[in-house]
Amino acid sequence: MRAYLSRSPCSPLRMPTLSDPTAVDTIYTINGLPKGVPCPARHGLEKRLLRKLDLRMSILLILQTLNQIDRSNISNARLQGFEKDLHLHGQQYATTLSILYVGYIIMQVPGNMFLHWLEKPSIIIPSCMLAWGAISVLIGITTNYTGIVIARFFLGIAEAPFFPGIIYLVSKWYKRDELALRIALVSAGGFLSSAFGSLLASAILHGMRDKLGQAAWRWLFFIEGGMTIFVAICAILILPDFPHNTRWITPEERALAISRLAEDGHCKADELGKRTTMQGLQDAVSDWKVWWFAVAAMFQVGGQSFVAYFPTLCATLGYDTTVTLLLCAPPWVFAGIFAFTLTWYSDKKQRRYKCYVVANTFGIISFVMSICTMNKAVRYISLFLMASTITGYLVILGWINNTFAREPAKRAVAVALMNATAQIGNIVGSYAWPSNWGPTYRYSCIIYIAALVVSTSMFGGMYLYLKHLNEQIEKNERNEKDVNEIREISFKYLV
Repeated sequence: MRAYLSRSPCSPLRMPTLSDPTAVDTIYTINGLPKGVPCPARHGLEKRLLRKLDLRMSILLILQTLNQIDRSNISNARLQGFEKDLHLHGQQYATTLSILYVGYIIMQVPGNMFLHWLEKPSIIIPSCMLAWGAISVLIGITTNYTGIVIARFFLGIAEAPFFPGIIYLVSKWYKRDELALRIALVSAGGFLSSAFGSLLASAILHGMRDKLGQAAWRWLFFIEGGMTIFVAICAILILPDFPHNTRWITPEERALAISRLAEDGHCKADELGKRTTMQGLQDAVSDWKVWWFAVAAMFQVGGQSFVAYFPTLCATLGYDTTVTLLLCAPPWVFAGIFAFTLTWYSDKKQRRYKCYVVANTFGIISFVMSICTMNKAVRYISLFLMASTITGYLVILGWINNTFAREPAKRAVAVALMNATAQIGNIVGSYAWPSNWGPTYRYSCIIYIAALVVSTSMFGGMYLYLKHLNEQIEKNERNEKDVNEIREISFKYLV
């Protein structure tokens, strides 16, 4: 049985898109049945579509892994003479870390606006990878502080469109109750890079020492940057675009992909596709909720910016470079499992804030443990809990996409604006681990606890506000007599 779309007798059959203002009415039924009526043909088609989509989207996991490896390999290089060879001193290493986020912040919003306008993520995302892969290779030939700062600045510019771009791409295909887990899956590259990136770095730093007269840390950038370039070329052939312009899905699958989003409340019938990219920018910057999310995310990212110093924290256990890098892996494996479990539960129960609080609680406990003792076993256990804090931000990414699900142009800007503002936390966090505070880093831990408390409180305020809006919507529905108007107001926020 083939799925088909209902249409007016006098209108020609054509494929609806999310830029079509009549799309909601056009795709409201499939197989001639209204939304919500069980239909075996639709169910089978939907399973086939999701299976095909998940397979293609899985490459984002590899891309995100390489993104994090190329961004954070400098922390592994630090353990093998990076600072000495480039004659860095004082806060110059911290500046080298933070300058990346300056370029990152500058290009995030323009990058996602361009992605929304061009509608070709299969080209834009791999192109960003090619650029940052080439820059990563060039970092391997830098010889002084000026060179590394310039290279890291442009690395931030090249990487900027990538992460908000893949989050926006995922949100254009999956329903709201599928989103948090998918974001966690494609973002798992952060956990993989932190775990196995350290193992790869250990192998390179140990095996490539003084090969062809080059320091081992230089080979780290050469090899990992080259890997990124190769995978970027492959990604062009694999990544999807958006539902209405992806070439490798059938017409029935395309129609179903669009109808799923419309039924899930991704767009309002009277505004579907009418907002341009610039209007989306105006909508986003004039909505206080976007800025509230953005500022709260800044504190959240500030509270988890220890990632760049994770090898340094492992080094406080007192082992040599190779063992230290090997010890970095298990905490991130645990964090990855924790992230999948918590985001799956968040989607299943459609709960965002409560799951986010669980992740932050783990983080606060870990910093308290680090403050209280230098015992090796306790501090190493604290690293497992500390790494799990990252899950909180993954839940928040799903939450902001859910909150602005009905307005694609606005959502593209909102995601990028939140992620860009959040990187201010990374800039500040880069200076929160001065060497003279080690090896206990108690003051650093206190700063991070404060940041997590502020972010948890701010998101708590948003949780209460959105919960209040849902109560108002339910009240309106109880008083509404017109079924068509009920369909319009039935969108509810996930909290």
